[in-house]
Amino acid sequence: MSDTPDSAVRTYIDTHRAAFLEDLAAWLRIPSVSAQPEHDGDVRASAEWLSAKLKETGFPVAEVWETPGAPAVFAEWPSEDPDAPTVLVYGHHDVQPAAREDGWHTDPFEPVIRDGRMYGRGAADDKGQVFFHTLGVRAHLAATGRSTPAVHLKLLIEGEEESGSPNFRALAEQHAARLAADAVIVSDTGMWDETTPTVCTGMRGLAECEIQLYGPAQDIHSGSFGGAVPNPATAVARLVAALHDADGRVTVPGFYDGVAELTDTERALFAELPFDEDTWLHTAKSQAASGEAGYSTLERIWARPTAEVNGIGGGYQGAGSKTIIPSSALVKLSFRLVAGQDPDHVQQRVRTWAEEQIPPGIRHSITFSPATRPCLTPLDHPALQAVTRAMGRAFGKKILFTREGGSGPAADLQDVLGAPVLFLGISVPSDGWHAPDEKVELDLLFKGVETAAHLWGELAAALR
Repeated sequence: MSDTPDSAVRTYIDTHRAAFLEDLAAWLRIPSVSAQPEHDGDVRASAEWLSAKLKETGFPVAEVWETPGAPAVFAEWPSEDPDAPTVLVYGHHDVQPAAREDGWHTDPFEPVIRDGRMYGRGAADDKGQVFFHTLGVRAHLAATGRSTPAVHLKLLIEGEEESGSPNFRALAEQHAARLAADAVIVSDTGMWDETTPTVCTGMRGLAECEIQLYGPAQDIHSGSFGGAVPNPATAVARLVAALHDADGRVTVPGFYDGVAELTDTERALFAELPFDEDTWLHTAKSQAASGEAGYSTLERIWARPTAEVNGIGGGYQGAGSKTIIPSSALVKLSFRLVAGQDPDHVQQRVRTWAEEQIPPGIRHSITFSPATRPCLTPLDHPALQAVTRAMGRAFGKKILFTREGGSGPAADLQDVLGAPVLFLGISVPSDGWHAPDEKVELDLLFKGVETAAHLWGELAAALR
């Protein structure tokens, strides 16, 4: 355990609580919507605001890094201990689009505090979770009497996460030497719920493709030609039907190569979570659970690779009938990947499999989007144990473990820097990411501050 006094941390946080919330509200007022070109200037203003605030916090280095798209922010605060480990914090300062008419009860970019919650776009995703590190590091210094953090502390806060991070990997590769770290902390995630603090241990990767099938040079009469020429809509339906077997397993040969199987310990840890399938189905707006046989719902969405049809089309879609053989059809597929899978290998296997499903007389094209790698931190990794201890000190209770079923750019940092990725987030499902009335629970936000205050000493001890 680190030597950061818990009571001194809480006293410092309580003293600076009001000023912290005023600063966060000022940042939330900047509508840094990366997906909308009319807000390009706001995204830049957000980066410049954060860079200035980090300098005010005490970071001797705080820079705005340019990309072909929106700017990122890099900051660095070296430890006075030359042998201290280096830790990089990742987050993002761009936000989802938001407008009052979407269903917000207040202006999404005029934050308000009500019933112990701060409402505003970015309050949880991700400005609030980035910003708690500023008060956390100051509390760490005040409680320990240090003039510099116990670790060499770096921050990389990107500006395009909500637009798919199109330039992030190139940015990480370009600045790999300056970003070098012994561990990466991602504060763009959450906890199980308001009363169950958890640490995420991994995220799935993602590979996506669009398959276009072409038959006749134009739509043709199904009476004159039906049954005698290949139909691309029929071909795409058969391709989709062949994607899974009766047990819900993906049939693409080689798809499961390298998959890291769940251990008995991991299954037991998942089972500790207060999961209620009926509640989950209500949230999913679904009537039944489904998926790969032999796995629980949580195991399916966190630890197993999947294949999903995201869109399918071809032929006449209007009212009534139009008796044609369509000239083309398409399907959009996405594959969530888990630790041990290589996206390049999966893409090649999917391409080969799809080509084998397409009948003679049908031309095709297969286009893949840039892939995201999966990431997973072993449960016994010293850095993960340090995060768990820091969070346990802040919350005063046992910390459980989750994974994320989605995907993000964290794996790029793991891949480029060769460092383990750890997740530290305090957001909860009710915070409404990407939805109207996004909010952050203030009690949990300050638990995040407290966790961050303990984290640097814990990591300094764990990673030596």
